Amino acid sequence: MNHVFLNRISQLIALSLLALGSSACVYRIDIQQGNLLEESAIEQAEVGMTKNQILFLLGTPMVVDSFHADRWDYTYYFKRGRSRNIERRWLIVYFDGDLVSRIEKDVSLDPAS
Repeated sequence: MNHVFLNRISQLIALSLLALGSSACVYRIDIQQGNLLEESAIEQAEVGMTKNQILFLLGTPMVVDSFHADRWDYTYYFKRGRSRNIERRWLIVYFDGDLVSRIEKDVSLDPAS
């Protein structure tokens, strides 16, 4: 009787250890949001380009503000699985009519205080 009890306890301990060990292996998906901004494409964007040239080069902006039609925001967020490293980028293109008047690169994503 004692042998059966010890056998059950050892099985319970083995199952508990297996459950604890496998819980650490939970897969976390990569999270990617926004426009993937290649450095080479960003470097090609220049003042004086047209809206169509920027669209071709960088794609459709993440944010087009109806109150500020002369500003396009390209944002990018990437977090790989369980990693604590987060890649964030924010590029703002300003227009004067149909032409680029200013480009702000690597804008801080922290809200203004």
